[in-house]
Amino acid sequence: MSGGRGPARAFVIGAGLAGLSAAVALTALGVQVEVIEAATQAGGRCRSYFDPVLEMTIDNGNHLILSGNRSTWRYLRVIGAQDRVSGPDACEFSFCDVRDQRRWMIRPNLGPAPWWVLDAARRVPGTRARDYLRLLALLGPQQDRRVDQAMSCTGPFWERLLSPLLLAALNTDPAAASAALAGAVISETMVLGGRAYRPRIAHAGLCGAFVDPAIAYIEQRGGSVCVGRRLRRLDFAAGCVRGLGFSDRDERVEPLDTVILATPPAISQELVPDLTVPDRYGAIVNGHFAVAPPAGAPAMVGVIGGAAEWVFAFPDRLSVTVSGAEAIIDDDREALARRLWRDVATVHALDGALPAWQIVKERRATFLATPDQNAKRPETRTRWSNFFLAGDWTATGLPATIEGAIRSGQKAAALAQRNRH
Repeated sequence: MSGGRGPARAFVIGAGLAGLSAAVALTALGVQVEVIEAATQAGGRCRSYFDPVLEMTIDNGNHLILSGNRSTWRYLRVIGAQDRVSGPDACEFSFCDVRDQRRWMIRPNLGPAPWWVLDAARRVPGTRARDYLRLLALLGPQQDRRVDQAMSCTGPFWERLLSPLLLAALNTDPAAASAALAGAVISETMVLGGRAYRPRIAHAGLCGAFVDPAIAYIEQRGGSVCVGRRLRRLDFAAGCVRGLGFSDRDERVEPLDTVILATPPAISQELVPDLTVPDRYGAIVNGHFAVAPPAGAPAMVGVIGGAAEWVFAFPDRLSVTVSGAEAIIDDDREALARRLWRDVATVHALDGALPAWQIVKERRATFLATPDQNAKRPETRTRWSNFFLAGDWTATGLPATIEGAIRSGQKAAALAQRNRH
């Protein structure tokens, strides 16, 4: 074992957003933090890279946050990156039905009293004001009910608004998803009014907004972030973690040190005795096209009736996200690119010539947000006094989103700090 006895330290295993948010929160409290990541770069599923086909830096996926994601904005403020995520002052969501090219925009008012649903020009075409009362069925205790057991999943309100929004948040067939998780999303966004769900996109790139500033914050305050170092073993003794076995060497852990494990669920299960974790996953497919968006193009457009689900406009490219993509994850990449491009071209009135493209597939993007999988999520606190779990798959009460990942890390850091005093 290496390492002597000095001031209490914190070891954070995993440099995805859960691990980085835990490390940032502890660093802000004056704790010396070591972040250790098995991959060759930090960020986990929230990462950017240079793509030689497109000859540009792209994100592995298109991650949206909302103006009311309080844990995410707390994290961005601490690392000084809140200006790297932007969006409209108003709450606006554009949609296009690619089957008949019908277009509309919902424009919720900013306050909590939803008077916007009384205005036919601001709500979804074909809906009535009372349709929006169906959201109330998702609020309150849901136990293990599915969404389709809590509310009706038919009609324009469902097909043109709620289903696309829930699919993006849950990465699971919305009707079969956990009503509790759907309700958590609704209660933190739509119920609070448009001010809480204005869309925000990391135009500086995921790494530029969420990862690089966090690493700089940690290192400037005496901490470290080490990549390419894999944890092979946790040593438990006397009710706490006493050692970490890495691929290169072992580390001694003192009872007053903190260990936060922020690795994916399957890896965590291999390292922690008797740990129950979600074990079914939803896929995501992303398509990136090297073409600048037309002037005045919305930052994002929801696609109805097509293969694509959301089209994002960046200065140098148009990108597509398909959540719940199990049905297409094994399709030929070029065939997928052509299929997705047809939707992009329709949405933005472009010609049909396929530009340079890249398809990114994430087979195990998130745990399935079904009632049975939600029940398998472990708590942050464990039976070992100095050992905590973080990750969007832990029991945050939210689905596997950026907000859920960051909240899990902040929760682990708060419990760890409480344990040290």
